[in-house]
This record gives sequence, C-alpha cells and structure tokens, in this order.
Amino acid sequence: MATKVLDAWALIAFFEDEPAAEAVENLLQQATDEKHKLLMSVVNWGEVYYNTMREVSQEAAELKAHEIAALPIDIIGVSDDLALARQAAIFKATHKMSYADCFAAALAKNKNAELITGDPEFNAVEKEIKIAWLK
Repeated sequence: MATKVLDAWALIAFFEDEPAAEAVENLLQQATDEKHKLLMSVVNWGEVYYNTMREVSQEAAELKAHEIAALPIDIIGVSDDLALARQAAIFKATHKMSYADCFAAALAKNKNAELITGDPEFNAVEKEIKIAWLK
C-alpha cells in the first residue's frame, strides 16, 4: 500500500473548501478504502490548529482537532530516535523553507512517501522527495 504525507496546506484547503478540497477529499476517501495510507507530522497538525485559532478561535481549533482525529490520517510525532527532527533540520539548514514545512518534507523522505501539497515553498525540495501538486 502506498504512503502519502499531507502538508498543512492540503488539509487547510480541504477544511476551507478551496479549489484543492475535492482532490484532498478523494485522497481521504481512498485512505478510508485502504488504497493508500495517509500520514501527517504532528508539527503540521499544529499548523492547522494554530491557523484555525488565529483566524477563528481556540474553540474552533479544538473542533478542528476533533475533526482531524476522525479522518483516516495517522499523526506522526517526533520519536525518540530523532530521525524526523534531524532530517527536518537538514532541510531547514539547506533550503529556504519554514521549519514546519521541513517536517512534512522530512516525513515524506523518511517514509519514502509522496508529499501532497500546493505550497510553492516545497519547490526547494522537489528533487529530493516525490510531490503531488494540488492546485
């Protein structure tokens, strides 16, 4: 089964019904049907949370957290072996990217997975990881 990594950009597009929402909804349905596995870094989960809190309220962010928990997405933490944090740090040191985005890229690289995003910041690592671009 193929593994895909969702960036915060993709999940925010889904929740805010942006043009990429339908593509993300299809990915979520395919994950429910066990056609692939969806992962998201806990750091990118935090991006969705703070974005919602900043734009709406903390109560809305808590509701969004419950919605995410019901989706077929495995949230991946930074483990004790530090491999994810190390790869994110390498991306941050060698590319102009936000640190949170570096975690999405690191998770994709470490899991040999395809990153799902529409964030142009990931152009910096396009030669190092596989990216499925949303529009």
